[in-house]
Amino acid sequence: MSEPAGATSTGATGLSAAGTPPGQRTREPSTGELMRQLSEQTSSLVRAELQLAQVEMSEKAKKAGVGAGLFGGAGIVALYGVGALVATLILVLVAIGLAPWLSALIITVVLFAIAGIAALMGKKKVKEATPAAPDRTIDNVKKDVETVKEARQS
Repeated sequence: MSEPAGATSTGATGLSAAGTPPGQRTREPSTGELMRQLSEQTSSLVRAELQLAQVEMSEKAKKAGVGAGLFGGAGIVALYGVGALVATLILVLVAIGLAPWLSALIITVVLFAIAGIAALMGKKKVKEATPAAPDRTIDNVKKDVETVKEARQS
């Protein structure tokens, strides 16, 4: 009859479950050896995690590149659509009785006015965003450094 899985047997060989003769202790690793193993295993784990992160980020970068290309293509098609809309607006003004040159001039002035307003709003937003330093992150790092210094002195 066989023994259940996980049961220890001293059977005919006279060995304990660990494979050593009964009464003979196995040598346990020293603290230094354990620390060396910990260091090696930690280094291996960090390298493996960095490799995984690199592979994952390259896959995401490829997908982002394809997405950006599609956005660029959509932007070009939208630009042609805006051009067609401008031509349509000019033709509408011609149809209501204005001279073609005057219709084109009116639409041009309106477009430049819209562009000017957008440029001023953009300039204001860029000015609000400068300098481009991550202020909150810098403050947090300074606080962390101070906390570590205080803990070392205690």
